[in-house]
Amino acid sequence: MVLDTYDFVIAGGGTAGLVLASRLSEDDSQSVLVIEAGSDQSDNLQAKIPAFYAALLGGEADWKFASNAQPNLVGRTISLNQGKAIGGSSILNAQVFAPPTRGVIDSWASLGNEGWDWDSLRGFYDKSYTYPSIPDSSRETLGVGSRTTQNDSARGPIQASFPLAAHPIRKAWAETFEKLGYSKGDDIWLDGSVGAFSNLLSIDPTSRERSQAANRYYDPIKHRENIHVLSGATVEKILFKERSAEAIGLQYHHNSITKSVTARKEVIIAAGALQSPKILELSGIGNRNILAQHGIDVVKDLPGVGEGLQDHLVVDLGFEAAKTLETRDPIIRREPEAIKQVMAEYMASRTGILTSSGILTYAYMPANSLQSDEGPQRLRTLLEENRPKKGVLEEQELVRATAFYGVAEKALLNPAMPSGAYISSLGQNPLESDPATGQKTYKPLPGKHLVLAGILSHPTSRGSVHIQSNDVFDAPAIDPNYLSNPVDIEIFAEHMLYIQSLASSPPLSDLLKQPLKPSRQISHLEDLESAKKYIRLRAASMWHPAGTCSMLPQETGGVVDNHLKVHGVKNLRVVDSSIVPVLPPGNLQSTVYAVAERAAWLIKSEYGLKHDSV
Repeated sequence: MVLDTYDFVIAGGGTAGLVLASRLSEDDSQSVLVIEAGSDQSDNLQAKIPAFYAALLGGEADWKFASNAQPNLVGRTISLNQGKAIGGSSILNAQVFAPPTRGVIDSWASLGNEGWDWDSLRGFYDKSYTYPSIPDSSRETLGVGSRTTQNDSARGPIQASFPLAAHPIRKAWAETFEKLGYSKGDDIWLDGSVGAFSNLLSIDPTSRERSQAANRYYDPIKHRENIHVLSGATVEKILFKERSAEAIGLQYHHNSITKSVTARKEVIIAAGALQSPKILELSGIGNRNILAQHGIDVVKDLPGVGEGLQDHLVVDLGFEAAKTLETRDPIIRREPEAIKQVMAEYMASRTGILTSSGILTYAYMPANSLQSDEGPQRLRTLLEENRPKKGVLEEQELVRATAFYGVAEKALLNPAMPSGAYISSLGQNPLESDPATGQKTYKPLPGKHLVLAGILSHPTSRGSVHIQSNDVFDAPAIDPNYLSNPVDIEIFAEHMLYIQSLASSPPLSDLLKQPLKPSRQISHLEDLESAKKYIRLRAASMWHPAGTCSMLPQETGGVVDNHLKVHGVKNLRVVDSSIVPVLPPGNLQSTVYAVAERAAWLIKSEYGLKHDSV
């Protein structure tokens, strides 16, 4: 039964919310309530079996958000899948557990966030996951035979692993990049810079099931009497002490009834980068002009709320694979006999193609073609021409945009920092859409395929997310503003041409049908301009929205300070990907776990609660 009052009340039972609830309830003198709009998916096989992650998209466990029409993506709307369940997006992502780089995390501190550099945050990454042991017999096939170190200090709840350890893509990927001069001698988690690696996945190495916030942070402690998780409940707004900016609780909607709950210590918003700004704005915290449009009284004029939206775009190139290569294509085509066979193998021995999402290899890369000859000067000119300018942006917007641009510029000019991330995927893209319409009308292809994809790691383009009305059940207006800065399309196109060349580079090319043949003719890139056209037609979101309640000083347009407290509001924090000021180069989930772990440590320290050392 939900009580009237708790010490901490958390809006959102996703990745960050459950980490907070688990850690804060470790002190049995403290009571915690989590309010989550979604349901419990713990018995859903599609949420357990790694290869079936795409089956959850568009269903009950997905908010099914979409962007506004994007003019730089030929007017397409882009799907922005976000988890609506206990565990949030950790139950429907592609399980990739990728590290940040030291340079990115150090940039957070350089933006005015003391205590958020790599040396300070690394221990909180380690606290969130367990690095798997690697048998000597698997080191060669994993492509880590020459690695001298690994991150043995990581011993946290999320169980990570290298599924399909013997798959030939791993060794071929490592050897190909080694020949190109981009091998990784050390564990990427210890030396986050550039180079190729076999990526971890949040998949339990024993059960071979998805390891996520609900089953690793919440299930083991759900018996605690001082924690309650209320599902199927929608947070409507933050409650404040009369005529003040002091948060005292939440108003929420459950079973067709509006209810309220008070917090003795703090209200914590953990609803994700697309909905935490929405809750703040519905509560009177945000740009006063936006609030006035919807008849909402101003509690705190904070123009940065909902601004600074950053996301990763991904573009795939598919190639016909060699007949001997094991891929997910029969599963993607939903062939009954194939599904029956792989299900039988998985249920009997927890082996086979279903033990992975199909993304086994990664690389953090600079724009190689811009690192030699006339490339550096062309890049510097490009960056200078597209710098944020006075007269285009208002003063505070210019300050924030200039700060963000400076971080991206530093990364783009440094060949030791990645501007792109490359991945391989075993099988054709199951989410492939018709490039002319953006709709998922393409029929799956016959045969076997290997996808090589590129991610724009340091986008200079930023967007926004804001309420469209004062009705909590209306989705927010999401405008990522993809590719609005010309720098992004130039950098991205250079990466895609390089990725295409990888398909002809041995030994990776040995896994592809010869002569080399793109899965679809449209994906053959002839030059920089055709690469740009292809990106505009094919780019999709990696579902990594961040930055909409940025951790920055208030004068720079920030929403929260370095303790994640909302500027000018008492007893209110935001803890989720919305506070991330600069995206890590790859998948976001490991960083959300680390942010939540650090937030829990900060809160416990402030109130003198018992906690472990880091």
